[in-house]
Amino acid sequence: MIKTIISKVLGSRNAKLIKQYTRRVEAINALENTYASMSDTQLQEQFSMLKLAIQQENKDLDSVLEQSFAITREASKRVLGMRHFDVQLIGGMVLNDGRIAEMKTGEGKTLVATLAVCLNALCGKGVHVVTVNDYLAQRDAGDLEPLYNFLGFEVGVITGNIRDDEQRLESYSKDIVYGTNNEFGFDYLRDNMKYDLAQKVQREHYFAIIDEVDSILIDEARTPLIISGPVNRTLENYQLANTVAQKLQEAEDFSIDEKNRVILLTEEGIKKAEALFKVDNLYSIENAALSHHLDQALKANYLFIKDKDYVVQNNEVVIVDEFTGRLSEGRRFSEGLHQAIEAKEMVDIKEESQTLADITFQNYFRLYGKLAGMTGTAQTEASEFLQIYNLEVVSIPTNIPVQRKDLDDLIYKSEKEKFDAVIAKIKTLYQKGQPVLVGTASIEKSEVLHALLKKERIPHTVLNAKQHSKEAEIIKDAGVKGAVTIATNMAGRGVDIKINDEIRALGGLYIIGTERHESRRIDNQLRGRSGRQGDPGVSQFYLSLEDSLLRIFGSDKIKGIMEKLGLKEGEHIESSLVTRSVENAQKKIENLHFESRKHLLEYDDVANEQRKAVYKLRNELLDPECSLQERIKNNRELTAQSMLYKAQILPGDEKGNFNLDALKAQISEELGIELRNYENLEYDELYEQIILQMQEEYEQKMSRLGESQRNEIERIIYLQVLDNSWREHLYTMDHLKTGIGLRGYNQKDPLIEYKKESYNLFLEFVENLKIETTKTLQIIQLREKSEEEMAQKVLEEMEEESQEIQFNKDSDTPNASNSKKPKISRNDPCPCGSGKKYKLCHGKSGPKKGLLA
Repeated sequence: MIKTIISKVLGSRNAKLIKQYTRRVEAINALENTYASMSDTQLQEQFSMLKLAIQQENKDLDSVLEQSFAITREASKRVLGMRHFDVQLIGGMVLNDGRIAEMKTGEGKTLVATLAVCLNALCGKGVHVVTVNDYLAQRDAGDLEPLYNFLGFEVGVITGNIRDDEQRLESYSKDIVYGTNNEFGFDYLRDNMKYDLAQKVQREHYFAIIDEVDSILIDEARTPLIISGPVNRTLENYQLANTVAQKLQEAEDFSIDEKNRVILLTEEGIKKAEALFKVDNLYSIENAALSHHLDQALKANYLFIKDKDYVVQNNEVVIVDEFTGRLSEGRRFSEGLHQAIEAKEMVDIKEESQTLADITFQNYFRLYGKLAGMTGTAQTEASEFLQIYNLEVVSIPTNIPVQRKDLDDLIYKSEKEKFDAVIAKIKTLYQKGQPVLVGTASIEKSEVLHALLKKERIPHTVLNAKQHSKEAEIIKDAGVKGAVTIATNMAGRGVDIKINDEIRALGGLYIIGTERHESRRIDNQLRGRSGRQGDPGVSQFYLSLEDSLLRIFGSDKIKGIMEKLGLKEGEHIESSLVTRSVENAQKKIENLHFESRKHLLEYDDVANEQRKAVYKLRNELLDPECSLQERIKNNRELTAQSMLYKAQILPGDEKGNFNLDALKAQISEELGIELRNYENLEYDELYEQIILQMQEEYEQKMSRLGESQRNEIERIIYLQVLDNSWREHLYTMDHLKTGIGLRGYNQKDPLIEYKKESYNLFLEFVENLKIETTKTLQIIQLREKSEEEMAQKVLEEMEEESQEIQFNKDSDTPNASNSKKPKISRNDPCPCGSGKKYKLCHGKSGPKKGLLA
């Protein structure tokens, strides 16, 4: 009901907008003769003057729209041999206004885009043109580059085969950039994993035009962009470490501090472990992972108790919540502890992958200051575009009225009868010489038709939407005499099928749909392949009651009609009533998919606010001029509070009840500080003493550095801890999202629960970030190299690490480089995954002091 009302309102508004745009078209046309009389040089000078007016005189784009459009049209006539029609000028204005231009297939959307692109490129902020695949990005950029160059613009292309960041940076620096939605989105995520502002490839998100906008913002919007990576731990090491841990003896080889959840290896224990591992030095660089595995194996065997801290169910280790006593299914202990317990219990050890960064297409494209789109089929989702993206759909009239005949659907009882009828129709058309394009809903069905046509010895081409460049060439030839082309409905999208006069006389391209798609847009896209620019053509769908759409959503009513009519095998029904029933079934599915996309976005909107806050902080930290002194001071105060809280020393407690031994052990373990003058102090005095000692020791250590060197080291460590903490937070959020739906069984709204819990998790993340940064800065030791070299080394290594990963949307997993494993530098992140530098974790000389639970 709401959608019907919206569509009526949008319909009347559409007519008003077209009238307004038509008035401006007259103004553009009035300039045509003036610019046509100019030489190329004069025309280019006129356009340069517009650029100066925008960039130096601060004029707004709308004030120069008529001149810009008229010059672009004249330039296109001279350079490309194509003149923009009046309806194309309307399309250009729709795009410039940040709306969606719905234009039928063959109306020249690619050329329409040049009008809005050239106008907005005058600002010098970069215009992105987004396509559905690499082939179209390269084709459109290549075809239109002469026009853009004539007007003084440079063109860049971003495709999946460009692996070098320097090339990407160069492309993004151009005035106009063509690329795919995946590449733009992943570059944004990767940019926010860089450790140097100079290494970021994207500029600001100023203006984007999305070609086939329905495909990108609707069809692909249910799948978020995810960059994920393995934790990179060898599973065999968990089993080996478990064997060694079980052979070590308490008291002789290690001591357990149950109260503070710490295990300390003795000198004898280290020697025994080295003998069992068959290594010379357990704490050398190459054995860092082994020592960490042993630490976790000791904890698993001697601190974590079965049926108390965890249970084993269905060959899996399940955590027991320490507060509620309930099983926390889906949760896992971090830093390899869960795998250590799995090794202890001899169940399958599961390797984990972590989400490193993610974003939905909805939230990526909402980053742009201005967004526009174009497609042949958007009106069916007009309300969704308006609600989600604030994008209004404007249907633009065709340059020449559509002559194609769209016939009612033919419905058969069985799929076999349907295909027999399709083959018979193809045979008739082939003998006549009229080209036919047969659309299928799946690759499997196209193979069935291929086999049947082969049996009938009818020459044909099968197109499965596997290779974009190849499919474009095949689809272009689908309009030649006698051509029979079988294609999945979306194959070759964005490519026009042209016909000659002989084919026009035969009735034009004949479209046969063998199944209705879940979305009416896809069916309309298939129909739209025929009847371009006033050409004749025919389209008709052949359906059966066994088709999945009809079987699930609409067959009962149609089946009843068929039975009343007493249809025999091979007979069909054809009526507008049946066609409407099919469309109603499609509407039901479209609504289901809309709810699914809306649901995904509602959840991602929560994460998006957190993502923006983290990326904002990250950008501040990347700024070399950013000073962290005040931030570090505040974080130090929070850390002092945390140390007291962990030792169960709270404000208002009597000082005689303070557990000072636990506090001293905690500070020694986590901050590397031997606390002094702490006896017989009140809470506030103890708090001030901890801060004072932290500050004194930190300043004494950092005083050896110059201000810029100190600032650089602080920034890099803060960034490193931020990234590790953010990844852990994303991991926790993933698990929260997975299980939150179950809250519905408890009469609670899962989304509201998710918002509450994710907010609390984010507060926890922020607090942990501040504390972990303080700990890392406090415990770091500066030695061996000059501090400037150290800072630079860390920066280079972290950048190299990020460059080693190539990302792939289909697998959502980066493909790790197969190159030789590099030597671990002391400034590298520790391989154990603790988030600390190697030299602050397993790279210390001698045994580690111990591990906290």
